[in-house]
Amino acid sequence: MELQFISHYNERYSYTDSIRLALEGGCRWVQLRMKEATDEEVRSVALEAQRMCAEAGATFIIDDRVSLAKELRADGVHLGKNDMPISEARVLLGHEYIIGGTANTFADVKAHAEAGADYIGCGPFRFTTTKKGLAPVLGLQGYRDIVRQMTEANIRLPIVAIGGITAADIPDIMQTGVTGVALSGCVLNAPNPVEEMKRLLNM
Repeated sequence: MELQFISHYNERYSYTDSIRLALEGGCRWVQLRMKEATDEEVRSVALEAQRMCAEAGATFIIDDRVSLAKELRADGVHLGKNDMPISEARVLLGHEYIIGGTANTFADVKAHAEAGADYIGCGPFRFTTTKKGLAPVLGLQGYRDIVRQMTEANIRLPIVAIGGITAADIPDIMQTGVTGVALSGCVLNAPNPVEEMKRLLNM
């Protein structure tokens, strides 16, 4: 199972703390997501996060901000449905960068595949407070349907489930045929986030 960590914060931990804890727990794919922040705020956190990821041998993805990802030479960028089109980002970044795209339907997946995406972040699995204005929740059947349609269409992109996922959901989600899961709050809000990440990676 591929496990991606989406940076977040709470009363105890900052964005930087959240990434450090995820890496200490063994996660090797981190997405820096700071939707409401300015470019300067993101840049300062990104520099520290990139250093930590490099030391841990982890993939470092920046959400949305294509120019910043290129400036810092991050490993890649993740683009939501209201962000820069994947095809445009591919022109700017070339093929040495990873580009992921958010999808809610098979039509989204197909469009992203045709535009040159490297992986799909598919969701939401259920309602989540970390994203505003989300498309309809998919649930397990939604993932089964999309994975089946991808197979029928011979689309072989990795597909990562995202959106309000808890540890208890993971076994059932992985049975749908997705490649992995993206987690945020369920790690950060655990009594011991490092131990929780270790536990999740061993599921």
